[in-house]
Amino acid sequence: MGKHAATTKKLLFICSRNKIRSLTAEKLVTGIPGYTARSAGTQPGARVVVTEGHLGWADVVFVMEKSHLQRLRQRFAEVLEGREIVTLHIPDEYEFMAEDLIDELRTKLSPHVTFPDEE
Repeated sequence: MGKHAATTKKLLFICSRNKIRSLTAEKLVTGIPGYTARSAGTQPGARVVVTEGHLGWADVVFVMEKSHLQRLRQRFAEVLEGREIVTLHIPDEYEFMAEDLIDELRTKLSPHVTFPDEE
């Protein structure tokens, strides 16, 4: 076990369908030392539908919009007790891995995620 193992922060990103925003966020954070990222969606047709297990696994849950938080609260109130949840306020108007989405995610995640400096 390296000293890294204990300090890995588990981040869960939530949007509606887990196809664009949360998936882009997961890809953006994956590979940054000290973080493990997963993503899921709140809708039944999501690529990965969020479960209690996802929420229980995460140290911090990031939702893209207030409506995602409301959905999570309706379905998983107990699991969310005392959990850190951050609303990013990123509207559903981007393409997957779009430059402007990545810029917005970086800006809004920077208080929570230490991004390696760009070369």
